[in-house]
Amino acid sequence: MLALQTSVSGLELKEGLENSAFEGDSQPEQSSRRGQEQAVSMEDCPAGEESYTQIRPYAGMPKEVLLLYSSKARYRLPREILFWLTVVCTLVLVAVTITVIVLSPPCLSWWQTSPVYQVYPRSFKDSDADGVGDLRGIKEKLSHFQYLNIKALWISPFYKSPMKDFGYDVEDFRAVDPLFGTMEDFDDLLASMHSMGIKLIMDYIPNHTSDKHVWFQLSRNRTDYYSDFYIWVNCTEGHPPNNWVSVFGNSTWTYDPERGQCYFHQFLKEQPDLNFRNPNVIGEMTDIIHFWLKKGVDGFRMDAVKHMLEATHLRNEPQVNPMQAPETVTKEFDLYHDYTYTQVGLHDILRGWRVVLDEYSREPGRYRFMVTESYDYKEIEKTMMYYGTPFIKEADIPFNFYLLDLPDGLSGVRAKELVELWMSNMPRGKWPNWVVGNHDKPRMSSRAGQEYVRAINMLLLTLPGTPTTYYGEEIGMENVNVSVTQDPFGNSRDPSRTPMQWNGNLNAGFSDSQNGTWLDISPNYKTINVEVQQSDTFSVLELYRTLSLLREKDIVLLRGWLCYVWEDTNVFAFLRELDGLDRAFLVLLNFGEDIETDLSTITELPDQLNVRISTLPDTPSSFQKSRIRTSKGQGLLLEYFTSQRFHTGHSSQCYVSEKACYLSALDILYKC
Repeated sequence: MLALQTSVSGLELKEGLENSAFEGDSQPEQSSRRGQEQAVSMEDCPAGEESYTQIRPYAGMPKEVLLLYSSKARYRLPREILFWLTVVCTLVLVAVTITVIVLSPPCLSWWQTSPVYQVYPRSFKDSDADGVGDLRGIKEKLSHFQYLNIKALWISPFYKSPMKDFGYDVEDFRAVDPLFGTMEDFDDLLASMHSMGIKLIMDYIPNHTSDKHVWFQLSRNRTDYYSDFYIWVNCTEGHPPNNWVSVFGNSTWTYDPERGQCYFHQFLKEQPDLNFRNPNVIGEMTDIIHFWLKKGVDGFRMDAVKHMLEATHLRNEPQVNPMQAPETVTKEFDLYHDYTYTQVGLHDILRGWRVVLDEYSREPGRYRFMVTESYDYKEIEKTMMYYGTPFIKEADIPFNFYLLDLPDGLSGVRAKELVELWMSNMPRGKWPNWVVGNHDKPRMSSRAGQEYVRAINMLLLTLPGTPTTYYGEEIGMENVNVSVTQDPFGNSRDPSRTPMQWNGNLNAGFSDSQNGTWLDISPNYKTINVEVQQSDTFSVLELYRTLSLLREKDIVLLRGWLCYVWEDTNVFAFLRELDGLDRAFLVLLNFGEDIETDLSTITELPDQLNVRISTLPDTPSSFQKSRIRTSKGQGLLLEYFTSQRFHTGHSSQCYVSEKACYLSALDILYKC
């Protein structure tokens, strides 16, 4: 070691320890010589300058010597260069990170990346052999959704109910009907779904309750708080206050002898409408939303929202046919519903519920979804209002029911018209969605024809936006002529609600009941079922699965442009392309007869188009764009490679929810 001796004028370094007890007999002379060789002299240093005779640094030097060396230019300069280089690199990294965040488009949420699958619980799977589906049955079949790559389920009502309208007449919003199981069964189902990465969308029914609901019982006897929970007006029995007609037909007013007034109902008389002009009603219904959100549900389908408010003046609604005798006005479409549908104040209520859902969406990965149901028919602008405004958020999507009309004049032109109807009216930057069936409408396979089911599913899963699939559509289930009518609306909805066809066993694998099922099983269940189609590469089921898997992983189908390129009596064709990516898709769907399509006028298409997916076997692996032959009901997903973009020169034919470009060098998307 070195001992340091200092004085006012200089500094001397001496090898060794001051304590002589640690010095050996043979060391002094050698140590003295080494100390002289390494001595540093500063006696002759002018004021303010430092110099020394040490040749190089050495191990174990004290900090005073280290500081002398570190101040020399040859050591100081590299150190300062490294310091500033580190600072610059850090700043560049921060700037790049901020730039990527700012330029990156928002990540898609779970309800955008997955199809939504509607489960009608009475008909999906029966676990206790009573002939009616239940919550445990749904849990038993969760693997079916994993197989199809479906990660979002909308389950139709399972609340406690007298079942006058199969669950849409709610007796208790906080209880599970014993027909479907218990609240523990629900909790178990939800936990199982979440463990498998599947989200649950509940059916929420705000417009009305059952007449068995405790609120109605307290309202009819004028209990103070509940007296105005429903809409009561003075009338006499058999003489309603106006000409308003219910969705199910006949007057919307029913006389209640206990209260001595008429109450209002837009559906069955057993489904009295709540009075949403009473803030206490809004508060109670909001508490119900809190109840289910706290349980962990991932979103709500808001049922029949356009019916929630009515005009207070009670004037007669105008007749569609002014010459029709007033006493014969008994059907929904006999009137213009100017005073009972989509009234001022409706959207304020829905936006309030949106705020509640957003409060529960703050946890990462737990976004709470909201979709509204409103059949507005020709008044599509009313449907678009549920998207909200650029400043006020409302529904994530309002259900798009317009593709339900596809079988009416089925053709390529018709398909394009219905797609364009939604896309051209949708507010800029919003997310589209598509529905081809539900529990209120006849099945698409029966209306359009079994031969078109594959093409319709390809349309559903290749358009931009969220597809919604009604149970059984993934295998092409058809309407059934049921032997006993269950529907209070007549026999119009029963045929599309029959039990799910799982296999060729007893009751199509839906139930082990020996006494039949709540609705008849389809006679074709041995050939149209899940089990048999899983072994057929070109079955409806396997095509659906293939498209669902591709849609999730392919950025072009999820986020790319939609561009129309062809429509005629037989064929509808559109492109899906993304800026910055030299790969794109042409979707060509035959809704007519066998035909050869010539797309040679589309200069942005290369001559050669490769078949990625065909709905039919024995299809060539590629086509020339001038000769694309398709059979009746066939769908083609054709892949091609080009640097040209169709949308840049045809803006009126193209749509995108949020424009994004692909940067191949970094494999990222950015706003452009």
